[in-house]
Amino acid sequence: MSTVARSAAQALRRFGFTFAADGSHAACLAAGPDGGWYAESWRLPADGSAAEPVPLPPPGGRTENLRSQLVALPDGRVLVCRHDGERHDLVLLAAAADGREEQVARLWLPGLRLLPQPGGGAVALGTDGRPVTTVWRITADGSPPVQAAELPGMYGGGVWLDATGRLLALDRVAEGAVRTVVLDLEHGAVTPLLEIAEGSNDRLVLFDPASGFGLVRSDAPGADRLGWAVLGGSDPVRFPECLHLPGPVPRPVALAPGGAGDPRVVLQLDHGAATALALWQPSAGRLDRLPAPPGRFGETGHWSTAGLRIPYSAPDRPAALATVDVDALLAAGGTGTPGAVPPPLPLQLAPLGSGAVHGEQPAGPAGAHPPGWRVDGSAEPGDGGSWQGARLVHLGGPAGPLEAVVYGGDSWLAAPHLVLALHGGPADAWRLEFDPALQRMSGRGTAVVAVNQRGSTGYGPEHEAAVHGAWGGPDLDDVLHLLDGLAEQRAALGLEPPALFGQSYGAFLALLAAAHAPAGHLARCAVVAPFLSGARLLAEAAEPVRAMCERLGGEAEPQDARGPRDVLQLAGRLTAPLLVVHGDRDEVVPVGQSRTLRHELLRLGRAEGTDFRYVEAAGAGHDLLAEEGAAVLHELLAGFLRTGRPA
Repeated sequence: MSTVARSAAQALRRFGFTFAADGSHAACLAAGPDGGWYAESWRLPADGSAAEPVPLPPPGGRTENLRSQLVALPDGRVLVCRHDGERHDLVLLAAAADGREEQVARLWLPGLRLLPQPGGGAVALGTDGRPVTTVWRITADGSPPVQAAELPGMYGGGVWLDATGRLLALDRVAEGAVRTVVLDLEHGAVTPLLEIAEGSNDRLVLFDPASGFGLVRSDAPGADRLGWAVLGGSDPVRFPECLHLPGPVPRPVALAPGGAGDPRVVLQLDHGAATALALWQPSAGRLDRLPAPPGRFGETGHWSTAGLRIPYSAPDRPAALATVDVDALLAAGGTGTPGAVPPPLPLQLAPLGSGAVHGEQPAGPAGAHPPGWRVDGSAEPGDGGSWQGARLVHLGGPAGPLEAVVYGGDSWLAAPHLVLALHGGPADAWRLEFDPALQRMSGRGTAVVAVNQRGSTGYGPEHEAAVHGAWGGPDLDDVLHLLDGLAEQRAALGLEPPALFGQSYGAFLALLAAAHAPAGHLARCAVVAPFLSGARLLAEAAEPVRAMCERLGGEAEPQDARGPRDVLQLAGRLTAPLLVVHGDRDEVVPVGQSRTLRHELLRLGRAEGTDFRYVEAAGAGHDLLAEEGAAVLHELLAGFLRTGRPA
């Protein structure tokens, strides 16, 4: 049995959930403690009993790529599209195939996207560099794809308008606007569907073929909002005020079955690092918050008589499928206003004692889940212990509150060792979800403060745009402010200063902070896949990364008293013990960035193995902390950040 198959029951990460149209099965990519991604098929019993994941590892000991697309089929098989440059291999995986897979087709073109089709099979949307989208129908019998249409323009989205899989609503991008059109797969013809106002961007996001009820997203009211209408009727689109919330637009997850008279919709509300669920009915005119446990949901789901099935993860709950009885959960009572944010906590008032921790489940009845809530398939620790919980803490920053996911209980500030963790991006954020690397750090008794400094997503456009054209500017100010506060508070307690950890952009930011931190304010620094400056990354990276750098103004440096934001020029100031880890096949940040830093440190007279350590992971790409062999790197990082020595 392969390593993937042996570790399937202990999947620590799951990604890319998709549901069969009839709700009988789901599929996802999964990875166990040793990394190595594989497909999973989930059987979803109609009586609402426990969902059951079945591993479908590729033959020959191979692993799936994180970019693989999956489609769950009603018979439990999974259609997989594997991407390798412009080559796209379509294969069928089955649980009883004795490690074999059925090749369906190989398509050559720059881009390909799969959509599950009612009744089984899928539709593929392909682009070849021209402003044209080709549509294929892929049947579940393994026969080659059949071209259904070649459409001028670029198309996204994908909502079915019937139960037979003939009429597909797509979002067409043309003349600077997005409009939903209908593709008739039988005739290959396209007709308009949504045009709410002149020049508006109008998309259909959810639809019930039985009633004609549709949920739309449009900026016709003057801002991007959710509205609803009965398509084909005479009434205009309505935009309820209760769906117009501060922050990101709510994400529709699923429609209740059999709700033709008064449809019910579950929405996902994103607020910072956490998400929440809410129920909305047009007749009620309000949002009812569902008291689900804190964590992150998966933005997709399926609602049937068995309940709402939705992906879920929390810091102490590896990603799995939650089954929700919406009515029972609603009857249990709400948990406050969606998006309510507590006041920021100055570090001087950070708790030092013990107490309940947000995200941890205390023993006994107090830790029980609310009625109507169950999670299936979430892995338990192999040592018989329990996962480390985390909570959200809002800390005072130099320009306003900063949210952080904090491991270490109420006494995190007084832990013997503490790590300030910086995420990649910069347009990304830490989430209130299971993270194997942070879990490994905290499992060894190290408190972790995973902060979402300025530049992070999920806190509004002003917070995110603060670093556009200023990489290492406001975000570096935030990190140094927190680093100083943490170091001073810990010094008063007789404890060592915090350590720094960062990956990708967070690694760049961590190196800048290490170079600017006052003496005695930093214990050690570990970075994974760092780049040295925006300009150096722009000069060496592949085209997609260069486009991102240009879009976010990465080549520009903040003009302030801190001087250049070039790690190479600041290498002489990197005096704290340093660990650098990079994959030699990194397709995002070239490994040459870390090799150059290593050479510069050696030139400056630093002793490798004493002053710094350099680890180049053979065969690893940019997501090396999520790839095969990741557990070894998690252990390496946790040991170094705790002691300054690799485990």
